[in-house]
Amino acid sequence: MPVIDLTRFWAALDAVPAAADAEALYDVSTAAGRLRRTNLSRYLDAVAPTAGMLLVAEAPGWRGMTNTGVPFTSMRELGAGYLAPEEPTAPWEASSRVVQAVLADWRGPLPVTWAVFPHHPFRAPDRLTNRTPRPQEVRDGAPVALALLEALRTRRTGGGAGGAAADADADADADVRVVAVGRKAQGALALAGIDAVAVRHPAQGGATQFTAEMRALRDA
Repeated sequence: MPVIDLTRFWAALDAVPAAADAEALYDVSTAAGRLRRTNLSRYLDAVAPTAGMLLVAEAPGWRGMTNTGVPFTSMRELGAGYLAPEEPTAPWEASSRVVQAVLADWRGPLPVTWAVFPHHPFRAPDRLTNRTPRPQEVRDGAPVALALLEALRTRRTGGGAGGAAADADADADADVRVVAVGRKAQGALALAGIDAVAVRHPAQGGATQFTAEMRALRDA
């Protein structure tokens, strides 16, 4: 099983500032933040070591990732082995449902999903809303996506003969495709210097096109 080092990812995530109208989802000073962080860590440990694609959204939504801490995962899709918040704000999210339906019949290693701005931007004072992240917020979040992409591309093969010495010699750039969910996410990644192909966002009538485009990428 490949070994992935997420040290820089976690450091970059903790360094992203949160405005008054953006909720820091992985703040370890809060019980909710610790729960989300635990879930995100478990998710990345399970998917990141073998992923060949990084699927990037624009920002977390209040019905899904804001509850679970796992991108494109609402309470309805949160599986065994993850922690559930006591009072989730919503039972499900439409975009999460569509994305998880595509991943359910995925062939090969699952993509890693992420959001280029990792905090939840809302229209103050109502936390149960979503807003578009500001350009500065996108710039602040970009190093996190870059750190995650770098970690995926510098995985090592562990567990074989030779131990640590063999691991040290096994570093190699992995072929990881970056796919943006929607044009806004693609533009946000471009600001970070990441070239990504865009697929249709599943929201607002885009589910069928998103599904077709993701399956085309899967089968390419």
